[in-house]
Amino acid sequence: MDFSKFIAQKDKYAQYMVDEITHICTKFEKRGPGSRGEEQACEYAAEQMKEYGCDRVYVEGFKENPGSFFGWINFTITFCLLAYISYFFVSALSIVLIILGLTICVLQFGLYKKIVDKFFKEKIGHNATGFKKPTGEVKRRIIFNGHPDAAWEWPVKEKFSYLGFDIHMITCFIGAFYLLGIAIARAAGALGDDLALKLGLGALVFVPFWVGLYFMWNRKKHVDGANDNLSGCYIGMAILKMLHDEGIELENTEVGVVLSGSEEAGLRGAMAWCEAHAHEFNDVPTFVFSYDTIAQCEHLSVNYRDLNATVKVDKDVSDLFYEACQELDIPCSKGMVPPLGGATDSAAFAQAGMRATGITALNHALPDFYHTRRDTPDALNPKCLADCFAASVKALEMFDNGAKQ
Repeated sequence: MDFSKFIAQKDKYAQYMVDEITHICTKFEKRGPGSRGEEQACEYAAEQMKEYGCDRVYVEGFKENPGSFFGWINFTITFCLLAYISYFFVSALSIVLIILGLTICVLQFGLYKKIVDKFFKEKIGHNATGFKKPTGEVKRRIIFNGHPDAAWEWPVKEKFSYLGFDIHMITCFIGAFYLLGIAIARAAGALGDDLALKLGLGALVFVPFWVGLYFMWNRKKHVDGANDNLSGCYIGMAILKMLHDEGIELENTEVGVVLSGSEEAGLRGAMAWCEAHAHEFNDVPTFVFSYDTIAQCEHLSVNYRDLNATVKVDKDVSDLFYEACQELDIPCSKGMVPPLGGATDSAAFAQAGMRATGITALNHALPDFYHTRRDTPDALNPKCLADCFAASVKALEMFDNGAKQ
C-alpha cells in the first residue's frame, strides 16, 4: 500500500497531537507513576483506541513501588555520609559502606533492577493497549509505544540548568570515589596518620554535594510531561486515527499501540506488560517502536543501544525507521541512549526478547524543559511531531510491503 497522500497530511496530524496533549495536560490530574492521572490518561486513550477501530482494547493495572527509582539516593548518600564518618575511625567499614552505596546506585538507577523497591510504598500503575486487526490473515504486526506518565520535577535542574545539574551529579560521584580511594589507602597502611587526617578533612568539600542530592527530585511535584512523553504516546495514536479517518484497512498487518505507564519509575509498566504479554507475539514478525520525547528535530535519532547503552535493540527494526527517514529526507541519526542517559521503554521490550527500537528527538545535554515545570504544551514542537509521524507512517508502509521481515 502507498501512504504518500497521508504522509503529506503530517501537519494535520501534528495539530491533532498538540490538541490531545493539551487536553490531557489541562484536564487530567498530574500523571506521576502509579497515580490517578496516569490511569486517567490510559482510560482516555483506550476509549480513543476503540473509536479508531481497535477490536482488542484493554487497560491493565500492575503493582510497583515507584518511589524506589530515585529512592536509591536515600541509601547511597546515607551510606556515603556514614562512610565519611567511619573513615576517621574504621577505614575498612568506610570501604564497605561506599561499595554498598555505589552498588545500589548502579543496579537500581543504572540497570533499573528492583533492588530497594520493597522499602517503598506499593502503588498500582496502568498500561493501555489496543490492536487493530487486518482484513485477512495476520502475517506481521507493528506496535507503536509511548509512556503516558510524567516525571518528578528536578529542582536543581530547574534552577541551575542541565550544566548545574550535571556538575552536581559528577561532583557527588567524584567525592565517593575519592573517599573510597583514600579509605583503601589508609586501610592498606599507605597513609600516615597526619596525611590520612588531611586527606579526610579534604573530603569534607563533597559533603554539601552529597546532602544536596537528597533534594535532586521533588517527591511532591510532577511536571506536565507534554514532551516527555505524551509526544511519544500520540505518534501511535495519530496513526490509529489516520487509519480510521481515511478508511484504511490493511490486509495482513496488525497495528497496535501500547501505552506503558511508569517509565519514569524505571520502565515498570513496559516490564509488566512484557511479563504478561511478550510470549503472545511470537506467531508472526512483530516490530516495536518506542517513542520518547519527540521535541527537537535536529536530534531525531534511532537508538541502537538503550538503558545507559547496556541493552542492544533490534537492528532491523532500527534500520527500518532510519531508512523511512531517508526516503522522506527527514534528518535522522543513528545513536544510542548513552551512559547516564537513562532509558526508553524499548529496553524493556528488547530484554523480554521482542524486536524493538527506541526513537527519541532530544539532545542528551538535556534541554530546559526536561523534567522541569517548563514541559508544558507550549513547549511542544509541531514540526518535530509532524516529521516523526511522517517517518513512522512511512515505516508502517514499508513494513506492510514486506520490508525487513
